[in-house]
Amino acid sequence: METGFRTWKIELHAVPSTTLTDRQFLTGQREGQPVTLTAALRLPPGMAKVPAIVLMHGSGGVSGYVDEWARFLTDHGVASLMLDCFTGRGIDTTFANQELLGRLAMIVDAYRAFDVLAGHPRIDGGRVALMGFSRGGQAALYSAVRRFQNMHGPKRGEFAGYLSFYPACHIRYRHDEQLVDRPVHVLHGVSDDLNPIGPCRDYVARARQAGANIELHEFPGARHVFDWPLLSQPVVLQGVRSHHGALLSEGADGEISVDGTDIPATEAIERFSLNPTLGHDAEAFAASRRIVAAFIKQVLHV
Repeated sequence: METGFRTWKIELHAVPSTTLTDRQFLTGQREGQPVTLTAALRLPPGMAKVPAIVLMHGSGGVSGYVDEWARFLTDHGVASLMLDCFTGRGIDTTFANQELLGRLAMIVDAYRAFDVLAGHPRIDGGRVALMGFSRGGQAALYSAVRRFQNMHGPKRGEFAGYLSFYPACHIRYRHDEQLVDRPVHVLHGVSDDLNPIGPCRDYVARARQAGANIELHEFPGARHVFDWPLLSQPVVLQGVRSHHGALLSEGADGEISVDGTDIPATEAIERFSLNPTLGHDAEAFAASRRIVAAFIKQVLHV
C-alpha cells in the first residue's frame, strides 16, 4: 500500500451456485435451482500470488462494515472476495423473513466461491480462508462441518481456516461437532440479543470435546454487529425476531424441529423474542481486528 492512498485492484466475478432448501442440503441433494451470484474481488498491488478470504454478509446483504473488512484484509496483503448471496436470488434482506433463503444455502455458496478463487491466477489456492458475519457467520462456522464438506464441499481444495462473527448456533445438526482439521474462530458479543452467545458456547464446547480446533472469543458488553463504527448509536430492529428462544435440532430425515419435540421449526418462530439491538463496541472491534490480524499471520502466513 502506498502512503496516503490505496492501490488495490477490484475485479467483479460471477459465482455459479445452487439454491438448496435446508432439507435438500441436509439429505445430500446437490441438484437445486441454479443461480449466478456476483462477487467483488479486491486484490493487493503487484503480480505475485496472494492468500484470500471469502467474505459472507449477514441478513442485511452486502453492507459497509463488510466492505471495511475487505479493505482491512487487502491492506494486510490478503485478497478479499466479497460475495453477494442475495441479489442474484432477488433478495434484498432476510431480516423480516428468514425463510426467504435456507440458512444452509450460503454454505454451498461459500464452497463454490472457493472454487472460483482457487482458479484465479493471483490467488494461492492453499491459502484461502472463509469469514462471515451473522447469517454469513453461521455459514462460515458450519462450512467447517466435515459431513457438510463431504456432501457439498469445494472441488478444488479446502479452506485453510474459518472466522465466524456473531453467528446463530441455535440449531443442532447431526454430527455437527465433527469439524475438518482447520482452525475455527468464533467472535461473539456477550450482550448480543439477536444471536445469543449461549448456544455458541455449548456448540464450541461440544466441538472441542470432539477434538476440533475451535476457539470462542467473547467480548463482554458487545452487541450484534459490534464491528461497525457507524452504529455508534444502538439501533433496535423493530419487529425482527431474534434467535433467543427455542433451540432446534435436525431429525433423521433432514427436518428441523424444536429440540426434543416434533414441532417443526416453522411453528417455533413465535417462541423467539422480538426487537433485538445492533450496536458498535470500540473495545470488541479493536480486539477483533487483532484476532483477525493474528489469524492472517498464523493461518495464511502473511
